[in-house]
Amino acid sequence: MKTGLCIGATLLAAAAVANAEVTKSESNRLTEAAIVLDEIRAAAGRDIPEDLWEKAKCVAVIPSVKKAAFIVGGEYGKGVVSCRDGNDWSAPSFVMLQKGSVGFQLGGETVDLVLLVMNEHGMNRLLEDKVALGGEMSVAGGPVGRDFRAMTDAQLKAEILSYSRAQGLFAGVNLTGGVLAPDRDNNRDLYGREISPKEILLGKTVTTPAVAQRFMAALKRTIPPQARVDQ
Repeated sequence: MKTGLCIGATLLAAAAVANAEVTKSESNRLTEAAIVLDEIRAAAGRDIPEDLWEKAKCVAVIPSVKKAAFIVGGEYGKGVVSCRDGNDWSAPSFVMLQKGSVGFQLGGETVDLVLLVMNEHGMNRLLEDKVALGGEMSVAGGPVGRDFRAMTDAQLKAEILSYSRAQGLFAGVNLTGGVLAPDRDNNRDLYGREISPKEILLGKTVTTPAVAQRFMAALKRTIPPQARVDQ
């Protein structure tokens, strides 16, 4: 009887994903996030150090944030996050980064943001309704380049290391004052039902929708094959 119930629940979950109504903007966001990861990884020696990719508990990508609107007031960037599941990554969850006193260090009309959540405590905070960066969750601009041994004390202690990219240039960015929150409406579109970030990122039973496969493939390429085997 229990086996039959489990199979039925699995079929219902699969049917919900199949019937999800993903909007064009949500689909584009997943594609753009994948492109950001691919292009960052192509900039060998000028991107996030390998050691940090390997240590990160979760990775969030917020593409094409309109810089001027974001700084002036009231706007936010939308993106997607996935958390490590052993040698793999969880299904993706949509997130929003609401405006705070964000200090962009690069020029350009739009910026792409990448956030690495570096420890278990940071990952657990990420699952809450919303979290203040620099207050409830420590954040620092991350180091760039092959060697991460020159990290500052603030970077070593940070729960989130944050980066921005504009006009092909990549650097750490200060996101203190911003608020990171789940995008529940978009998650409902993606999975076809009300679903919590915890169920998506830690539940281990959520199937990745087809529209998110390109993002997941790009995320998996951030970790060298030998690192996946050794973990």
